[in-house]
Amino acid sequence: MTRWLLAESDVALAASLGFVTASGALVACGGEKVAGTTPITFASVSAGSDHTCGLTASGTAYCWGSDAYGALGDGTTTSSGTPVPVAGALTFTALSVGAEHTCGLTRAGAAYCWGHNNFQALGDGTATDRTTPAPVSGGLTFVALSAGLTHTCGLAATGAAYCWGQNVYGALGDGTSADRSAPVAVTGGLTFTTLSAGGLYTCALTTAGAAYCWGFNLYGEVGDGTTTNRWAPVAVSGGLSFASLSTGDDHACAVTSAGVAYCWGVNGVGELGIGTIAEGYRTTPVVAARGLAFAAFSAGGQHSCGVTSAGTAYCWGQNADGQLGDGNMAGPESCGSVPCSMTPAAVAGRLVFGTVSAGDRHSCGLSAAGTVYCWGSNQYAQLGNGTKVTSDVPVLVVR
Repeated sequence: MTRWLLAESDVALAASLGFVTASGALVACGGEKVAGTTPITFASVSAGSDHTCGLTASGTAYCWGSDAYGALGDGTTTSSGTPVPVAGALTFTALSVGAEHTCGLTRAGAAYCWGHNNFQALGDGTATDRTTPAPVSGGLTFVALSAGLTHTCGLAATGAAYCWGQNVYGALGDGTSADRSAPVAVTGGLTFTTLSAGGLYTCALTTAGAAYCWGFNLYGEVGDGTTTNRWAPVAVSGGLSFASLSTGDDHACAVTSAGVAYCWGVNGVGELGIGTIAEGYRTTPVVAARGLAFAAFSAGGQHSCGVTSAGTAYCWGQNADGQLGDGNMAGPESCGSVPCSMTPAAVAGRLVFGTVSAGDRHSCGLSAAGTVYCWGSNQYAQLGNGTKVTSDVPVLVVR
């Protein structure tokens, strides 16, 4: 029987799920050992494909998981199962994790990126991978950043959007298909309050809450009622007003001020949360997770997650790696041969979350206390609990 030290909250969580027996601070569970004992208090968390990063209240960035191309930013290409500090002593106000790269924004509005750069998603004027933060070229200052699959976008204080990286389907929104190693302005003269870089497309909200998208649109990711790729911003159909939005690999979701979620794009494994996959995609917004109101939301690889005002997290879509966190990796439904849930499944453990971040095959939530829990695939140690054991229930990120 393996034993290890956990925080009291995790003993309670594991016990409530019926997986452990506890005596004091020692917990025994099925022979899998959790390395590390000390949780870190974070102010935000961002999940990517195979790595995750968190930002402390003081602005220190930590990352964990796969580091094959330097996405952890610690000066090495050595993966880590627990958080390691990003090198360079920079202080950030925001972090965004892409597929294999990471970007951060300093208090002065300077953007830095690190990791895989074969499609120039780091924006430093090169195609060279970086194991430590590299400044984005051009001298621009931003108020927000979003790292996508192979491109990145930033929002200036004026509301102007800039993007860089892969542009084969128009994800940069500059009217061309040329990749860019430095920021280029999104065309159209629109001003935005938020933006989100997805798989091979991008979406943003105007000051009035209108959603616009551009780029790859084979599965309706742009939401304009077509499957035509768009090289510049086009309005999402329906005339809805949103307060927030999030883009996944091939689906996007936006939430109204009343907390109602709408999604569009691919729906092959239930990622739109509409109770069916009869139509493989939707080209215009449809109500997702009907009956629930969300205070926070995140679209991931092939799943989506949201947090209600009460702090309850729900996820839906593909569940082959436990990324829904409901303790039921084998179901409850099957989308073809893939375990999935076409409707919201409550994340196990009765934890209270403030935000959630859906990655490719894993998800992470920031608890009300500032600790981070992750669930889903742990092939590259992206759950941050010191193991490579996949989990279909939340596990605590520890050092």
